[in-house]
Amino acid sequence: MFDSLIALDFAMKHVVVFGGTSGINLGIAQAFHFRGANVSVASRLPANVSGAVRSMADDPDRIFGAVADIRSEEAVNQALHSAAAKFGQIDVLVQGAAGNFLCAAKALSSNGFKAVVDIDLIGTFNVMRSAYPLLVKPNACVINITAPQSYIPMQYQVHVCAAKAGVDQITRVLAMEWGIDGIRVNSVSPGPIADTEGVRRLMSIPGQDSEQLGSRVPLGRMGQKTDIANLCLYLASPYAAFISGAVIPCDGGGSLDSVKATIEEAGMREAPKLPG
Repeated sequence: MFDSLIALDFAMKHVVVFGGTSGINLGIAQAFHFRGANVSVASRLPANVSGAVRSMADDPDRIFGAVADIRSEEAVNQALHSAAAKFGQIDVLVQGAAGNFLCAAKALSSNGFKAVVDIDLIGTFNVMRSAYPLLVKPNACVINITAPQSYIPMQYQVHVCAAKAGVDQITRVLAMEWGIDGIRVNSVSPGPIADTEGVRRLMSIPGQDSEQLGSRVPLGRMGQKTDIANLCLYLASPYAAFISGAVIPCDGGGSLDSVKATIEEAGMREAPKLPG
């Protein structure tokens, strides 16, 4: 049973990554592309889609880009069917598109709250629902990129906490409903990942660099995009054939620490109210 190792080879597999044009999600798309997969990326901004496609131009026949706002079920459905027309049914689906900003609950408008819920929660449902008929069954894999806010309450993040908690429940319910089809559904929860918009926007502290921020993580460093990509490769591989319905932190142990959000450490009494 253990006489040979399984290669992390995704040749001839079709991997679709929503939000796969920047940051963590682009890293995931590139990792699957490097491992031989046909990769389709989708996001809202045409320039980002073009940039992501160019970043994998070493083998342009294995990359496809689509413009889609996941808040639109029609746009998601069109993007998925265009990708399937190019590379066939879907073996691995990653939903990573998300939105976030800092705002105290008392200053947060209903439209601001709804904006994040529409992207993170409704958008995730749109992707899952539209993708289901295109997933190869059995052995298809779905990975939702969630966040620690789904299980750790954080100040100035009530909208994100609510939306991401919903995403994780979608993961659990679909793992139950789609398991009979052989489809595995899991969530990956990244911790602080260096050189990402999330860290720049939400964790930047005047006078502290990434090394100082990383020192607060039990493993003593910030995460790298490859840390998340490698976990996704594992979850999509035969090594994870019996893992479904899991919410997996990839955070160096950071979610075990109950230290309050960095806003207080920066000496701010209250987060600014941002447009949205």
